[in-house]
Amino acid sequence: MLNKKIYIYLLAGQSNMAGRGIVPETQETNPRILTLNQQNRWAIAKDPLHWDKSVAGVGPGLSFAHTILKELPDDVTIGLVPCACGGSPIETWQDGKFWEQTNSHPLDNTIARMEEALKDGELKGILWHQGEGDSSEERAPLYQQRLETLIAKFRKSFNAANAPFIIGQLGQFPDRPWTEYRKQIDNIHKTITETVPYCAYVSSDGLTSIGDDLHFNTKSQHEFGKRYAKACLSINN
Repeated sequence: MLNKKIYIYLLAGQSNMAGRGIVPETQETNPRILTLNQQNRWAIAKDPLHWDKSVAGVGPGLSFAHTILKELPDDVTIGLVPCACGGSPIETWQDGKFWEQTNSHPLDNTIARMEEALKDGELKGILWHQGEGDSSEERAPLYQQRLETLIAKFRKSFNAANAPFIIGQLGQFPDRPWTEYRKQIDNIHKTITETVPYCAYVSSDGLTSIGDDLHFNTKSQHEFGKRYAKACLSINN
């Protein structure tokens, strides 16, 4: 299964990257789309990719992979590395930090899993969806520096200075208007993609929720994954 080139894509952030969409009864699988499972072994990818919480469901990762695979040579296999942690504020994405909701160390665990994945392939992109947990008076002012530091940490740790870092916009749900702090996080996301090299911003325009005005539904996650793929392909790597 590992006799071909593997392009590695890291899936990181909080619950909307982990996915909370309803998993369909039948799924399209492809032997050229793998995921690093909980035992750090490659397996054919299918939803849910994550296991951060018992409610893990459909996220953007699999749709991203199916979309981007169409643009890759036939001798390339995609390797997804699911590492998102539901509810995690960005302060938990620092060395040694523990996040009790998922009983994990978000950054430390991600680096360890990526070390295993990169034995078999090359990092080609990092998909990031996070910020709901930092949309507060206390955390929002610290967010830009923390995210910029994290991007640099990822790239240094994975020896991939030009790795595309794709930031998905937070959900825009009419029944849950953005606070000034949510707007601040969104502006930071846009600013970073304009000032930090090899970054891109993915709009969440028109996407809808599972009914909680927080998590994207399955249809929207499938569309979001396609948008992530388009953004990733747009970056010269």
